[in-house]
Order: sequence, then structure tokens, then C-alpha cells
Amino acid sequence: MLLSMTGFGKSIVELPNKKFIVEIKSLNSKQLDLSMRVPSILREKEMEMRNTVAHQVERGKVEVNIYVETLQGDNTMQFNLPLLSTYKRQVEEMAAKLGLPEPADWYSLLLRFPDTMKNEVAQSADNTDFTSAATALQQALEALRQYRATEGAKLEEFFATRISRISELLAEIPRYEVERVSHIRSRIVDNLSSLPQVEYDRGRLEQEMIFYIEKLDINEEKQRLSQHLQYFMETLHGDHGQGKKLGFISQEMGREINTLGSKSNHAEMQKLVVRMKDELEQIKEQVLNVL
Repeated sequence: MLLSMTGFGKSIVELPNKKFIVEIKSLNSKQLDLSMRVPSILREKEMEMRNTVAHQVERGKVEVNIYVETLQGDNTMQFNLPLLSTYKRQVEEMAAKLGLPEPADWYSLLLRFPDTMKNEVAQSADNTDFTSAATALQQALEALRQYRATEGAKLEEFFATRISRISELLAEIPRYEVERVSHIRSRIVDNLSSLPQVEYDRGRLEQEMIFYIEKLDINEEKQRLSQHLQYFMETLHGDHGQGKKLGFISQEMGREINTLGSKSNHAEMQKLVVRMKDELEQIKEQVLNVL
């Protein structure tokens, strides 16, 4: 089963006096790039939660935000006046040093700074809180996985369509090969005939033409490309976590397609190669999203 690196998961676990909210967002990345925002009452469990996320997410640019909301009334939240005063003083000092005007709307500016609100409830947690936060995190990770699986199914269908199109284009190449060889031979003979007063050994010419045409033979490239296409599909339907492998296979496909283009010496074959390259570029772009 294919999994996408793009996904989102959210979970809420509610207790009588508070609720824990976990949101996880994931984008594509070559390695695991994890950032977490954890409230102070859960700080001692941050490393444990990080390890849980890293083990289950595996790869991607992952952002985890954990919030705690109290359910005991509005009086638990207060403006952090000392911190707001510090912010205001620093902005005034900056304006004076840089010769800038002071803000016209102090409220809008100051309230955008972090931690301008503080919770007057005791900043401590018990085992029930830790368990609830861990449950919310696990549920959010499962929601993320389901999202990734859904996106992965779309990618799998996308790749299957593109690989099928490349296979169809590859199957069209043989019908031009006889004409291609005949065209190459005729072009060489015509060019020699156009040269005035030039004598040449026809036997040697045939030997050289055979050697030249053999250098332009594309049977090996067709065979290898066909094998790469088959291997890509086998990997696609294998275990998850094959994104890097699919990337390597697509690179090998590109090498064979490029060689086909350089050896083709035929307008219609080159058109087929261009169309194959177009399909492959779309594959390479989307492979970056595969876990």
C-alpha cells in the first residue's frame, strides 16, 4: 500500500476540567523534519511524544501542535501584562533607533506576539492528563495515517496511468524501426552519391553501415525500459515506504528514454520519446510525495 507524505490529522480528548487538542500536518521531505509545539504542563513528556511521532510518521516535514484548553470559565485566561510591557518597550526602542514611526494600532501589534495570554490554572499535570494527551496524540497520528493512505491511493492510480501510457508509447516504436534503418541507409548512400568524383568500396561501405546501424540499435534500451516499468509497478504494489526506491527506478527509466531519443534518428520516434519524457516528468514530480 502506497502512502503519501502529505497529510493532516486532528484529535480532541476532553476531561471534566480541560481538553487536549492535537493537530499534525505533514508535507514531503527527504528526511524526517519534525517540529513540535507542546504546552508547558506536558513539557516533561515532550521527548517521549517526539519519539512516538518519529516512529510512526517515518519521513516528511511534520508539524505537531498540542493545545490545552481549560473548561472552568473565562476567568482562567489573563493578559500577560509584564510580557506585553516588555514587548511595547522593545518596539519603542527599535522605532527610536531605526527612525521609524511607532505603530498606530498597539493592540493589534502586541496581541500578535507569542504568550500574550496566560492561564491562571496551576501549570501542572497528573497521570490522567498525560494519558489523555497521549491518547489524543495517537488518535491524531491515526487520522494522519488515514489521510496519507487516501492520498497514497490517488498517487497509486496516477502512477499506474502514467506507466501504462509509457508502455503504450514504447509498444509503438517497433513499427518505425524498419523504416528507420532503411532511412539511415538511404541517407548515407545519397550523401555519398552527391559528392562529385568520389570512388568508394561498396563492400567496405556495407561493413561500415552495418557497424553504424548496430551502434544505433535500441533493442537493449527497449528491453531495459520495459523491465524498469515492470519493476516500478511491482514496487508500487509492495510494502509502504518505497518512495526513495520509486525515485531511483524513475531515474533509470529516464536514462533509457534519453538514450532512445539520442539513437532514434527518426522524427516519429522522437515524438514518441518526447511524450514518454512528459509522462516520466509527471511521475518524478509526484514521487517526491511518496513516503
